[in-house]
Amino acid sequence: MSGSSDGPTLADPGDPLKRNWVWFSIQQLLQVLFVLLFRYRARGYDKLPPGGALLLVNHQSMLDPLLVGLPLKRPVSFVARENLFRVPIVGWILKRTYVIPINRESAGTHVIRESTRRMQQGFLVGVFPEGTRTRDGNLGTLKPGFVALVRRARVPVYPVGIAGAYRIMPRGTKFPRPRKVRVVFGDPLTEDELQEGLQRGNEERLVQLVTSRIEECAREASEWLASGR
Repeated sequence: MSGSSDGPTLADPGDPLKRNWVWFSIQQLLQVLFVLLFRYRARGYDKLPPGGALLLVNHQSMLDPLLVGLPLKRPVSFVARENLFRVPIVGWILKRTYVIPINRESAGTHVIRESTRRMQQGFLVGVFPEGTRTRDGNLGTLKPGFVALVRRARVPVYPVGIAGAYRIMPRGTKFPRPRKVRVVFGDPLTEDELQEGLQRGNEERLVQLVTSRIEECAREASEWLASGR
């Protein structure tokens, strides 16, 4: 796959249902480390469909893409700043772990096109609709940009909630701390909910619905975390 003029050249993402050797190797290592350091647990990921889908996730830390992708036996495409792709080693890894580059000064069409294309090919695409990491651990205001992906891709939409990652690596820290973390994959939005939310003038209602569904997943993850199970 070739990159566009507003993004770096990307490796072909390959099979949407099969991890490549780079992500598989990283995943095996992180599964051991995250369980030991963070007592990592996740549930609900068995609800995901065999084809393409959009995952809408609360954003607690820089570790979030790894936390979401870790329990899955298939790849998830997230978005990362384009300048990271120019960093030696880091850029090589990003290009081979399904990451989509974004230029924040001219963000928009390239990311929407590429994300839509991948979902229609059968990939999972993960988005943090808050647009930035939380400052206090709570879900922030969602930006409506994800609605364009929902409208164009026409794939199932799943809320995902993370709890504990904010304490592991809050904004301003460079290294993770040993704290517990939980991830909950919620039920998909129904077809009726999506159709109603995509009607002209109803976009704000869809944003509110997604906000409540992500909050439900994050609350379930927090309660799971507090239970010590």
